[in-house]
Amino acid sequence: MTAEGQRRRAFWQILLFSAGLLVLTVISAGSVYLVNKARDDSKWVVHTIEVENQLNTLLLEVRRAESGARGFLLTQGPDFLSDHEKAIAAIVPALDKLTRQIGDNPAQRDSIEKLSAAIETRLDQFSREMNFVRQGEPGNAVALIREAAAGNTTTTIGNLANAMIREEERLFRLRSANADRSQTLAASMTGIGSGLVVLLAGISIWLVRRSARARDEAETRLRDANLNLEATVEARTADLREANDEIQRFAYIVSHDLRSPLVNIMGFTSELEELGGDIFRRIGGLTHAATGGPPPAAGEIALEGPDQQLSTDFAEALGFIKSSIAKMDRLISAILNLTREGRREFQPERIDTRELIEAIVSTLAHQAAEAQAEIHIEPLPDLVSDRLALEQIFSNLIDNGIKYLKNGVPGAIRIRGRTKLGYAIFEISDNGRGIDARDHQRIFDLFRRAGTQDKPGQGIGLAHVRALVRRLGGTMSVSSELNTGSTFTITLPINWNASNRNADK
Repeated sequence: MTAEGQRRRAFWQILLFSAGLLVLTVISAGSVYLVNKARDDSKWVVHTIEVENQLNTLLLEVRRAESGARGFLLTQGPDFLSDHEKAIAAIVPALDKLTRQIGDNPAQRDSIEKLSAAIETRLDQFSREMNFVRQGEPGNAVALIREAAAGNTTTTIGNLANAMIREEERLFRLRSANADRSQTLAASMTGIGSGLVVLLAGISIWLVRRSARARDEAETRLRDANLNLEATVEARTADLREANDEIQRFAYIVSHDLRSPLVNIMGFTSELEELGGDIFRRIGGLTHAATGGPPPAAGEIALEGPDQQLSTDFAEALGFIKSSIAKMDRLISAILNLTREGRREFQPERIDTRELIEAIVSTLAHQAAEAQAEIHIEPLPDLVSDRLALEQIFSNLIDNGIKYLKNGVPGAIRIRGRTKLGYAIFEISDNGRGIDARDHQRIFDLFRRAGTQDKPGQGIGLAHVRALVRRLGGTMSVSSELNTGSTFTITLPINWNASNRNADK
């Protein structure tokens, strides 16, 4: 699949995911809202029914009080009196409860005020009637009942209560319709949302299947490419190995051939030095003969003035030539050593790393004592690797740590190690002069050195160390600042597989 196709597929996947998330969010929010609304509507429907029941209960208690009063008045039976008193006791609490229930409806509040006034009037009449009966004046009680009947107090109470019941029935119909509508909307929302979810699920399944087909096709192409790649890698590896061998042979031949003319230059320089001595002795003898002085002793060069300066310049020039020849000889020797080491086949073996480093430290004990340096060896992991390569790596780094300490400051070199994910990590740190951050890569280049050049060396050591570390399948880095010391970190496989690396030499 092309990059454009991958971007397009990723866009549609993101769009589909966003659409699904949006649908689920809308459905969830809408469902929660509609469910809450349906619950509220149902609560109001129940509330309306409770108000109607309370109105009917209030009317029933008023009628019970009427019946009890009339029965007691006609028969003087205690049962009628008891029933009347119970009804009277229940009327006021029922009226208070009804007042609280209809507090949300302004129209009903007006009606309850009128109903309360009528009921209060009738309760007063009931009280007076019962007092007349208890006082033995039934005639006055009958007259009072007739007066209440003429005033239509009971009828007024019934009419007001019935009007309030009709209002509640109207609210019941309205609230029932709202509840039904909310439930219908909630069901519709759920149905539509379910349909959209099913649709999005279908689209997702289609996209997944299409992606799976594209992945299978890509895997098939990748397998074919891997087969071709393996053949290509083998061919390139063979070419690289041949080129590497050719480079090493070339370096060896060039180094060997350079040494021959260098030896000639060294021989002719010695002859030139002897010839110069003869020439300047002859000049000194001629000078003294011309001035009539005594001839110089055998082997002595007696020069004066310009001749003396010329002899000094000649000796100085020969000194520069000889020092350059010596440096060139050391560089050629280093190149030959590198080419020989590059051709050496590594031999893996189980190595006690602490024992190996302790042996290296013992060979450098004299240099460490002269530099007033202490070398601390902490617990180190063991390895399966090439012993000679490890000796060269650690001896070079420890020797550098001793060599580049700060003058007048007691040296402290610390070697520690740990393991992580099948690799051993070694750190060689010191409190020496440090390395400028700009030179962290320069010090690993061949024939390149950093800082003050006051110590002997050709700039090959760290380049050689890093080459060995890479051949052993590891990595190497440095952390340092000027005047704060340096820490070289080496990561090597705990179990080195020689078959994968010897071919790369």
